[in-house]
Amino acid sequence: MADLKFSFAETFLCSAFAACFAEFCTIPLDTAKVRLQLQKKAVGDEVNLPKYRGLLGTMATIAKEERLSALWKGIVAGLHRQCIYGGLRIGLYEPVKTLLVGADYVGDIPLYQKIIAALLTGALAITVANPTDLVKVRLQAEGKFPAGIARRYYGTLDAYYTIVREEGLAALWTGLGPNIARNAIVNAAELASYDQVKQTILKIPGFSDNVLTHLLAGLGAGFFAVCIGSPIDVVGI
Repeated sequence: MADLKFSFAETFLCSAFAACFAEFCTIPLDTAKVRLQLQKKAVGDEVNLPKYRGLLGTMATIAKEERLSALWKGIVAGLHRQCIYGGLRIGLYEPVKTLLVGADYVGDIPLYQKIIAALLTGALAITVANPTDLVKVRLQAEGKFPAGIARRYYGTLDAYYTIVREEGLAALWTGLGPNIARNAIVNAAELASYDQVKQTILKIPGFSDNVLTHLLAGLGAGFFAVCIGSPIDVVGI
């Protein structure tokens, strides 16, 4: 199968659409993950049981106390994030990789060059998308409020506005350093491993550049990204 060449705009749009679809399907899991990571463990003589217990238990608690739709808290900001971050990190990967090795390079690109390209695109993408990431996590972190206590944010646009009004424009880039470190590393683990696994599979007799190959490469990339990114994610929070 001949290699198809896509423009940056085409790659950006396809990547953004795919990332947004994945975000919509998986944000309930992400919301549960954020609640679990933010939950403090009991220390000393404290005997209070944790409010959230396990992935399914956390999702059930959120749905029971805050309605099922609460599992999709932050979805609008999440879609904003994926349009920008998902589109840029993937859309820029091939151009940056080509820039590193040269347009006239022939043969398999070394793994370290793929890692460098993915680190650069991940860092650049999250720098642009950090405000959307901040708003998404803040909305996801909001649990059920006691009676008489006003919510801090009343939606995505209100969250952007409130943060800028109360904390200043620069506050939208709060946590940028750790975010760059996390997303650059996860992007490198994901894109470079996808590229490398796909390259390895295509060398196996009987395999071609088809849906099965891309699926296997995607599974491998997801495994590496989770193994490397999860500890960083916990530390970042």
